[in-house]
Amino acid sequence: MKILKFGGTSVSSAQAISTLVEIVNEQQRGGEPLALVCSALSGVTNTLLQVVSETATGKEYTSELKAIEDRHFAIVKALLEVKHQNQVLLGLKIYFNELEELLAGVRALEEVSPRIRDRVVAYGELCSNYTISYVINEKCGNAVFADARQFIKTDSTYGKAVLNESLSNQLIQEFFQQHSGAIPVITGFIASDAQGNTTTLGRGGSDYTAAIVGAAVDADEVQIWTDVDGFMTADPRLVKKAFSLKSLSYNEAIELSYFGAKVIHPPTMLPAISKNIPLVVKNTFNAAFEGTVIGPQSSANGSLVKGITSIPVISMINVQGGGMVGHKGFSGRLFGALAQGNVNVILITQASSEHSITLAVSPEDVEAARQAIEAEFEYELLTGKLTKPEIDEGYSVMAIVGENMRQAIGLSGKLFSALGRSGVNVSAIAQGSSELNISVVVSREDLSKALNSVHDALFLSPVKTLNVFCCGTGNIGATLLKQLEQHQAYLESGRHLKVNLAGVCNRRKMTWNREGIPLAVWQQHLQEGEQSNLEQFISEAVSLNLPNSVFIDNTGSAEVANTYSHLFQQSFSVVTCNKIGNSGTFAEYNRNKQLVRKYGVDYLFETNVGAGLPIIKTLHDLLISGDQVLKIEAILSGTISFIFNEYKGDRTFAEVVKEAQQKGFTEPDPRDDLSGLDFARKMLILARETGLPVELQDVQIQPILPENCLTAPSVDAFYQELEQSEEHFNKLKQQAASENKVLRYIGALEEGKVRVELLLVGPEHPFYNLSGSDNIISFTTDRYFLNPMVIKGPGAGAEVTAAGVLADLVRVAAY
Repeated sequence: MKILKFGGTSVSSAQAISTLVEIVNEQQRGGEPLALVCSALSGVTNTLLQVVSETATGKEYTSELKAIEDRHFAIVKALLEVKHQNQVLLGLKIYFNELEELLAGVRALEEVSPRIRDRVVAYGELCSNYTISYVINEKCGNAVFADARQFIKTDSTYGKAVLNESLSNQLIQEFFQQHSGAIPVITGFIASDAQGNTTTLGRGGSDYTAAIVGAAVDADEVQIWTDVDGFMTADPRLVKKAFSLKSLSYNEAIELSYFGAKVIHPPTMLPAISKNIPLVVKNTFNAAFEGTVIGPQSSANGSLVKGITSIPVISMINVQGGGMVGHKGFSGRLFGALAQGNVNVILITQASSEHSITLAVSPEDVEAARQAIEAEFEYELLTGKLTKPEIDEGYSVMAIVGENMRQAIGLSGKLFSALGRSGVNVSAIAQGSSELNISVVVSREDLSKALNSVHDALFLSPVKTLNVFCCGTGNIGATLLKQLEQHQAYLESGRHLKVNLAGVCNRRKMTWNREGIPLAVWQQHLQEGEQSNLEQFISEAVSLNLPNSVFIDNTGSAEVANTYSHLFQQSFSVVTCNKIGNSGTFAEYNRNKQLVRKYGVDYLFETNVGAGLPIIKTLHDLLISGDQVLKIEAILSGTISFIFNEYKGDRTFAEVVKEAQQKGFTEPDPRDDLSGLDFARKMLILARETGLPVELQDVQIQPILPENCLTAPSVDAFYQELEQSEEHFNKLKQQAASENKVLRYIGALEEGKVRVELLLVGPEHPFYNLSGSDNIISFTTDRYFLNPMVIKGPGAGAEVTAAGVLADLVRVAAY
């Protein structure tokens, strides 16, 4: 036999019940007997609870009751043949008359007891199942309406009654024997006590009803039909990349359900466990989907963790004091008092010093918990052995669950590393010795960020998402966004990385979208954005509170570079081609490095030195491996490299510089490149990355240009001065040719000294054959002493620089 339970959304309308009928007909083709358990129509239970509470205050209830009645009548008229309608409508009318009499009594007494409340809400299940039984009888075969109060017996704890298992099993078996061959349509959620009074099994109790019935009749399977595709790795409303799980163990399902996954009622597992009955969670509105099978054993799903779930709103109570230390029985008194106060404790953590115990409870239980604690420990509070309970609001609990987590080395490290990198502070931690669940308490405002960052980090997501805020849309910035658009499919399939462009700004405009700005039309979105304000742009980026946030600086602005320290403190990683952040004062450079370590974020700036060449990464690898750098020689200006490679024959120096500017190799003012200052900044960064505490003024710069060129009042005037200084450059060219050498502007780091100078180098030098706008760098180290390591390649242009920025961005995802 199979037990099929349908939740409120699955019976919410005539259309939904028609889908239910299709599912039942399909299941009947398998030849196994079926029984149905159905909830009240969606929203009816909540409405009845609200009505009965408000009626006790004298409020009118007629309109709400009429609306519920009309919904049921509409289903009857839509789904049943006319000849069968009157009998059903009459039965429903009797139920609604009884309900109206109950509410009239509540209004007259101006109070409502738990017993009466259970009687009132029971009519939701009675009316829905009574209606559905006739629909099933007409469209699927012989069906019988089954009021569960006849055979599910409990104690008299109204609102959440305790099952009398042995008596219920006996009565259920008798009922099924009496109605063999029929399809029972059973009311979920409701039961009765020894005196015949209506009781309820707690919210979500219809699942429990299905499991109770299934265990009593030794069902082969209990199916829970709801409106989601089974259990998911996380709440899809908070984690967009959550996906369905094929299977769970009973223990995993209990943990996930207890900590907020509303797919199935936690007590449902208990009857199923006793008989090893599989529970299958399926989607009424996607019946072809396999759903999630819950059984005795766990199975792998490509991850040690099965799911991440949460309780979004909790309160923390901290009990502390010297009177707790070594005091036997303290915990027993504490939890006994809370139990007497009917307080449910969600999570417990205690310091090994025994000086404090922290509890997580629902906000509605806070006052009862405080009163219970203060009453139980009145003497200790008066004598100062305990301090008054501290109440902290605004927290959430996040839990990662999976039986395969047991004895998994490094899992906790990944969890807390992911939270730390996203700037999520953990206020409390709890883990049972079973290692099935690790629970952490975080700020409520950080819950979504915590769930998403952990979901990515524990490989539950097939693709990791970086939320990127891009500042600067000039040549490099625009090229980077173009490259991201071109390569986004490869990044997702080949690198398992999704770049979510959450914000863009330039000097004129700025825009944000937490769901992502489409890369194909970012210009349009930016044009329609607000007037640019860097402080506001960063403030909004921070307030979005997204996990794995990365700020990309594609500018040359000191103002933008000065924001890095604030971004690090807000747990943003920074990827930049802007050299100013690393070539300011050593104190600023060192502060940024310290903040990066403190907040566990990334600061990548490969393009600061060699555009797309892996210079800084190579230097780091040498140092990490224990090698010692003895000397660095480099040509790190693609612009200057191009100019000296092209300065030959009859061409003037001014002509070559103008060509370099036309090709986009130089800054708008070529003196920014030819002054040597930009080159000096690159050498300064390299020196600092080796560990030298040097300042820019410590770098010796030999200028390429004569003074008259450097001091020209405009770019046009600069070119005029350059033409007039041709004799100066021609002498250098002639001297190089006469000695069979070439002109090279070379930076050097040796014995703690940094210099940039114009040299003549011969064929024996590794920089002699440099061509075009290539950069080149030579590392002489203990290991590479006789034969230095040389890196060579393009050193100028938006394409290679943007590619370097993109490579750094991908590295952030890999860390």
